Amino acid sequence: MRKICLLLLTALLFCGCGIEKQSPKKLKSLDFTVLAPEEMPEELLNVLEEKKTSPFKVTYKDEGYLYICEGYGEQKSSGYSIAVKDLYLTENAVYVDTELLGPGNAEKTESLVTCPYIVLKLEDPGLSVVFE
Repeated sequence: MRKICLLLLTALLFCGCGIEKQSPKKLKSLDFTVLAPEEMPEELLNVLEEKKTSPFKVTYKDEGYLYICEGYGEQKSSGYSIAVKDLYLTENAVYVDTELLGPGNAEKTESLVTCPYIVLKLEDPGLSVVFE
């Protein structure tokens, strides 16, 4: 009888457990500016120069602005670009989703090592950043 009760209790316990992926509730899309190296704060530019050969995700705050940076490390040719798929605000965080785009078939490329990265500048909402 004890074994049956224990078995039923265990079954009830596991029936109540489950893994469910919940997407964060998007409050609004955020406006941003993509910065060229000459537009970045010098301290941030120095950090990116050190990190650019490996994939990285960096945030930086300065004078009321948030800088979201993502790099894809060394690539074997020129012609790569980065697209911002989404940048939005939730109750608890800023979510960013970028994608590395390879050179197009018709695009002329050079066989040299490049280190593509993107820097997004936006007003600092005071929340953490989640890279998707």
